[in-house]
Amino acid sequence: MAFRVLGIGSSLRDNASSTTALSATLDFAKKYGAETRLLDLRQVKLPLYDPAENKSNSDITKTQDDVLWADALILSTPDYHGSMSGAMKNFLDYFWAEFAGKTFGYICASHEKGLTAMDQMRTAIRQCYGWSMPYGVSVSDRDDFADGKINQKLESRLDMLARDLVVYGNLLRQQFVKDLGDSDNTFASRYRK
Repeated sequence: MAFRVLGIGSSLRDNASSTTALSATLDFAKKYGAETRLLDLRQVKLPLYDPAENKSNSDITKTQDDVLWADALILSTPDYHGSMSGAMKNFLDYFWAEFAGKTFGYICASHEKGLTAMDQMRTAIRQCYGWSMPYGVSVSDRDDFADGKINQKLESRLDMLARDLVVYGNLLRQQFVKDLGDSDNTFASRYRK
């Protein structure tokens, strides 16, 4: 079975550079044997998360199905005042329980490298028992795009992220799934049903 990578685009802008970079990364992941899907939060309307409400709609159900399908995820966001987009935070609030044992990659569109936004996403994923790539890819409209197209430098960074996520994410996911069936005291033992 192919390794499955889900990309989450969280910019609500038309032609967002973070979503463009995410789409390119998913194309590179296919080159490394992954099956991919793009979940664009601009098109999927998740209501503001409220833990007191138990509502479900077709967008929530479809999004949850995509997250459960994935072996790894790439979170892509614009940098808003040193943080992730509200759409990304809302997504993370909904689906935290499904992240355990999955590896995450990060893309951030920022004029200042997006380090704090990526660190905040990493912190959220760590709290959800997911693994993170040790680096993310920062995207700058000024430095990485020409006439709306990705330049070669950014292309190389996105290709590396896709390759590493598929290779290392696959190893971690296989071991996590194996450990779900073991009786040993493992990280995965907490998630047995």
